[in-house]
Amino acid sequence: MAAQHEVVIIGGGNAGISLAARLQRYGVKDVAVIEPKDHHLYQPLFSHIAGGRAQAQEAIRSQESVTPQGVTWIHDAAAGIDAAANTVTLASGSTVAYGQLVVCPGLQYDWDAVPGLAEAVHSPSGASHYEFELASKAWTLLRSMTSGTAVFTMPAGPIKCGGAAQKPMYLACDYWREQGLLDRIRVVMVQPYPTVFGVPEVDRELDRKIAEYGIELRTNSELVGVDAAGQTATIRDLAAGTVEDLHYDVLNAVPPQSAPDWLKATDLPAAGDTGGFVEVDRQTLRHLRYPNVWSLGDAAGTTNSKSGGALRKQTKVVAKNLVAARKGKRLPAKYNGYSVCPFTVSRDTVVFAEFDDRYRPMPTLPRVPTWNESKFSWVVDRDLFPKIYWNLILKGRA
Repeated sequence: MAAQHEVVIIGGGNAGISLAARLQRYGVKDVAVIEPKDHHLYQPLFSHIAGGRAQAQEAIRSQESVTPQGVTWIHDAAAGIDAAANTVTLASGSTVAYGQLVVCPGLQYDWDAVPGLAEAVHSPSGASHYEFELASKAWTLLRSMTSGTAVFTMPAGPIKCGGAAQKPMYLACDYWREQGLLDRIRVVMVQPYPTVFGVPEVDRELDRKIAEYGIELRTNSELVGVDAAGQTATIRDLAAGTVEDLHYDVLNAVPPQSAPDWLKATDLPAAGDTGGFVEVDRQTLRHLRYPNVWSLGDAAGTTNSKSGGALRKQTKVVAKNLVAARKGKRLPAKYNGYSVCPFTVSRDTVVFAEFDDRYRPMPTLPRVPTWNESKFSWVVDRDLFPKIYWNLILKGRA
C-alpha cells in the first residue's frame, strides 16, 4: 500500500525545507519531503569559495539536521508524477500519495549540451563554481595564475542566479590586482545577452568595474564547445554568427540548465516548454490545470530571475495559498516577481541588485540605490545572509 501524506514536497533544498517549516508553523501537521541527498548546500557561498573568500565547510550541513522535526524525510528521489491519481513515483519503485503536492526539485546541469564541457571542468585547467565539489578547485586554479588567459562563461536560458556566473571573476581580478598580477592576465567574460546583466542601473556599475579591471566583456556570445586537451574554448558571437577559438589557461564555466528530465516527462510543464518548467500561475504559484499542485523555486515556470531572494518571497506565497486552498478559501497571497543578486565586485564590496521580473529596480528600501558598490552590502551578503539562511529561512521564519 502506498504511503500517503497531506502535503508532499519534492525537493529538500532551500525551497522544500523552508516551505515545510513554514507549513508546520501554519498548522499543517502531515508534511513529507522527498530528497535523495544526504547533505544540504547553501549555494550563494559557492561564489565566495571559488573567489577565496569562504571555506567549503561553511556551505554544507547534513540533510537530517536541516529537516524540521515532525516532517517526514523520504530519503529517495522522485521519478514521476501522476497528477490525475495524486501520486509520486520514487526511484526505488514505491509510490507516495498526496493531498497537496509542491514541486521544487531545482534544476539539472546539462553538461552535455556543450561538447567537451564536462571533460573540461574536470581537467587540470577547468572548473565550475556551480558544482560544490569544483568550487574550491576554481579558487586553487585562479589564485595560482601569474599570467595567461582566464575565461569565464555564462549560458543562455534560465539558470540559478545568473549573476553568480560573474562573481568569482571579480574576486579573482581584485586578488590579482592586490598581487600585482592583473596586468599580466587576460580576463574574458562570455555573456549571452546584450548587456552585462540587464538592469540599466546595475549595468552601469558593473561596466565601471569591468573597465577598472580591464576585463574583455563578450556580450551576445556563448560557449559552444571546449577542447580540454588543447585548452581551447569555442565562442560563438550570436549577433554576428561568427565563431572564435579562444585559448585559455583557466576556464570557469557555468553549464546550461533545465528542469530535471523526469519532470519534463510529466504533464506538469506547459505544452511546448522544452525546459520542463512547471506550469503555474505566476502570482499564486498554483498549477494552472491541477489545483492541488504547486511549484516554486528554480523548477517553477515563472518569469523572474531564479534566486534565493526570489524563493524567500515565493515560499510565503505558496504556504499561505496552500493552507487557504485546503480550507476551500480564496488564495490570499501573490508573488510580485521580486528577485535579488548580490554581485561581489571586489574582495570587500558588493553591488546589490534588486529587481522585478521585467528587470526594473525593486529595492527593499524605497529610494535607496542598493546597486551602488558598497562595503555594507558585502557584510550583508557574506556575513549576515548565511546566518539568516541556516537559522531563520530554513526554519520558516524569514
